[in-house]
Amino acid sequence: MPESETAWTARDSQSRRHRRRGSATDRRLYRPVDPIDGDEAMTVVLAGVGADSTNVGALAPLYDDGRFEYVPIPEKTRATDESETLGSWELRAGDGTAADLTTRITPQPVHDGTETVTGEALESWPLHRDPNFEGLTYGEHRTSGYVSRLRALEPGDVVGFYAGLRRPGGDRAHRYLIGYITVDDVVVVGPDTPPAERAAVLEAHPANAHAKRARDGELYLEKPVVIVDGREPGGLFERDPIRLSDYYVRDGNERAQYYLREEIADEWNVRAGGANMMFKPAYRCALSGAAFRELVGLPGDRTAPRDGRD
Repeated sequence: MPESETAWTARDSQSRRHRRRGSATDRRLYRPVDPIDGDEAMTVVLAGVGADSTNVGALAPLYDDGRFEYVPIPEKTRATDESETLGSWELRAGDGTAADLTTRITPQPVHDGTETVTGEALESWPLHRDPNFEGLTYGEHRTSGYVSRLRALEPGDVVGFYAGLRRPGGDRAHRYLIGYITVDDVVVVGPDTPPAERAAVLEAHPANAHAKRARDGELYLEKPVVIVDGREPGGLFERDPIRLSDYYVRDGNERAQYYLREEIADEWNVRAGGANMMFKPAYRCALSGAAFRELVGLPGDRTAPRDGRD
């Protein structure tokens, strides 16, 4: 049973935010100034992403030399403009493609879980490339803390991305920070957004996975979607992801589960998200972009685990 977010000091109030509301898309309107990285009010949100056992039946590998694979989740539908498929997504450090990591996928693991895709259909199945590290864009509709925390971000804040990775030889899998983007702008679009305006927002974000699977200006799901436009510094780590999880039996429980490492929670000033990591919660950290980058480094400069966190 996931622990309540009251395990952390929840401070999701938006009273510290001073923003002008734009149109029904809830687009923030900003002056073209650079935020001060040292501002204590700045925020880092950690988002769980990537293929895992619920949708592809496997986790991406973390190799002994520190390199790793990032595999996006399968798209829920074939109706998307995304050109990358499981069969075309080449592994960065290993041989083959993402399709070689599994023999079957379940594109709708949460909603019905009835469709299983195998063989040639698996290789041609499109990916939900979210985040898109090349395009520095990320979209999200999950309501379990994700939409509320992401929509509150401002320029200069950071979205960090973590995924489940497994070492060769069957060692215990863990959650690892694999990259991040610095926030440039945030827009929220949903079913209640006027159709013409919604279509315009989606057209303005062609690299975003949620825009790619929208059809005729309609979102795939009737839920609000937060689209985060990123800027440098940001990207996918080349190697040495940072382990965020421990796996143990907590007092009062009978089974071991994944929990956020206490040293990460303390050093990154985690204020919301809960300790239990089983279901990829969205964590909010009261940490400036500069402080976060000091802790984790720049994506292209990571050459060794930091602070013994592997």
